[in-house]
Amino acid sequence: MVAKHTACTLYPQVLPPELAIRLFETMLNEAEKWDRNRFWLFERAVESPHKSSFYVRDMSIVAGYGGEDDISDLEWKEAAHYWTQFGAADPNPFPKLMEEACMLLEDVVNVEMRKRKQFDLEWGGNRRWIANVAASNCYEGAKENVGFHSDGLTYLGPYPTIASLSLGVSRIFRLREVISKSEEALRKPRSFNIPLAHNSLLIMHPPTQEVFKHAIIPQTVIDTFRYRASPNSPFTTSASLNDDPDSQLRSSTCRINITFRFFRPDYRPSTIPRCKCGEATILRPDMRGKRDKGGRLDRYWWACQAGKKVENEGKDCGMWKEMDARAEGRGPFMGDLAMKEGVTRPADNT
Repeated sequence: MVAKHTACTLYPQVLPPELAIRLFETMLNEAEKWDRNRFWLFERAVESPHKSSFYVRDMSIVAGYGGEDDISDLEWKEAAHYWTQFGAADPNPFPKLMEEACMLLEDVVNVEMRKRKQFDLEWGGNRRWIANVAASNCYEGAKENVGFHSDGLTYLGPYPTIASLSLGVSRIFRLREVISKSEEALRKPRSFNIPLAHNSLLIMHPPTQEVFKHAIIPQTVIDTFRYRASPNSPFTTSASLNDDPDSQLRSSTCRINITFRFFRPDYRPSTIPRCKCGEATILRPDMRGKRDKGGRLDRYWWACQAGKKVENEGKDCGMWKEMDARAEGRGPFMGDLAMKEGVTRPADNT
């Protein structure tokens, strides 16, 4: 049903169960050091209603990837700065278990990608999707949430694929369609609730970020997640291992979400336009703009986002300009690759 009505694919169980538990415990331990992003919204400083952090992968361990596509440590710091809403946090390296999970998830994502038609502006540099970063979130209890948004495309580029792994307590993921202005008189936008249970993977294919906004909604109640701690758990004491096995039972009301992403080398931080404020601009799709017969939306813009800084109190330079991908030297794109190889692009690319 998810695949039928949205641009997403849902795997209810994706990792080996023991790995999923061990990774959940590892990330719970990591989350103790995470922060809540602070930014300016609705004429006041607000704090994100959940904790988050940003992880960068050591790409030298991924066979066949590297060279001129490598992004410097300084650029990764800027990417982390962008993710934390101008916070000072440096990116973290992938923990060992996150790397182990990532390699398994990449195989799943690539199988699903080969089933789908691709958009002209998708990344055409590698035939295989590889995650080089992961944004991770922790939602404690039923009320912690994130409001409706589409992910900024600043370093992802148009039509990205994002693999979202859920660990711990089940929460409702809500997708809300954004329809074009020309469709408003014809129909209403649709919303979809997708329960994301422990060890589930939601692959957000293109054009999810161009067509939908998504949220983790507050809930009145949630089911407690109960599990048996692994022997190597950071929460298991040596004494408890000698006790009755039931003493290793744990419960949690936390959801850990790890979103594996590919930050494109053609949208690396050093290539992102700067506004008059001196900040990296944000790349957004024209979600309500005109679409072609295949549903494609190829209009994006760069905009100042300095107003999000708490110290700027909502003030920015107002910079806005339409992205001209080819004039900016972006690519290669799937459309370019198809033309070079003499492949006819499908008329319906949704």
